[in-house]
Order: sequence, then structure tokens, then C-alpha cells
Amino acid sequence: MRFLLALCLGLVALATASQSPLQRRVVKEVLEYFHSRSNVQFFFKEQAVEGAVEREDPSGTFVQLRVSLVQTACGKRAPRRQNCRTLENRRKPTCLACYKFDSSDVPKVLDKYQNCGPSHHLAVKEIKHRDEAECRAVEDAGKSVDVLYLPGMYAFSKGLPA
Repeated sequence: MRFLLALCLGLVALATASQSPLQRRVVKEVLEYFHSRSNVQFFFKEQAVEGAVEREDPSGTFVQLRVSLVQTACGKRAPRRQNCRTLENRRKPTCLACYKFDSSDVPKVLDKYQNCGPSHHLAVKEIKHRDEAECRAVEDAGKSVDVLYLPGMYAFSKGLPA
């Protein structure tokens, strides 16, 4: 049993080491978002990161990933979270996260989308289509719209004579 636990911890450490700084930041923000929800009573740990995509364009960097979480025995307000043991047959939600960062030295979030739920919930066709559309919108954040002029984009006014 200890060997299996050591193997799992080793794999999580290896996965964390292969993540870019922006991907680690997204995982951290996803965990904060998940724990901020009122229906979450326990502390959850990252179990795996799947389908990580990172694309750069002139407007910034787009990061998309799916984070699998696992419930621990600790409450979410527990002061010491490092020693929380995971509970095997408990909730294992999955979160989809799409983030767009600008190109500055300290990347700022331009737009983001997060959706967390049971893993079977995110596989439903309608939710999957909505997630894809939201992620496309996040990826397009910050891109120039030079070709598209909409009414009201520019306003000109003439002041009254003094």
C-alpha cells in the first residue's frame, strides 16, 4: 500500500515538474476557485492535469487544461493542509480551465473561464459545446479587431460655444 502511495506521489511530483509556470499558476487558481464555492466542505488536492494546451500569439498566451481533483480528509478551512490524506472512494471532480495572459514580464490575466463538476458532468455534449465556445472566446481575448467596426465604437461630439 505504501509503495502505491509513493508511486502516486512520485507521478504527481513528476507532472508538476513538467508544467510551465503559467500552467502551475492556472492549477493554483483553479484550486482557489473550487475551494471558494459554498458547497465544498473538504479540502481537495490536484490528482492529475490532462490535456494541457499552451499557445502563444501576439496578444498573449492561452492556457487550457483539465485538472482532476481528489477529496481529502481535511476540512477546507484546516490550517495544515500538507498532511491531509486522500480519500479513495469519495468525490473526484474535474475542472476545465481556460486562461489568457498578456505578454508582460509578470503576466496578467486578460480573460478566464473555469467549470468544475463531476467528471461525467463535463462529458455531457451540451456542456462540452458550451465549454469549447467559452474557451474560444477566452483565447480571442486581447486580439485586435481592426477589421471590425461596430456602431458606437467611436463617438464624436461638438462642444457648445463658450
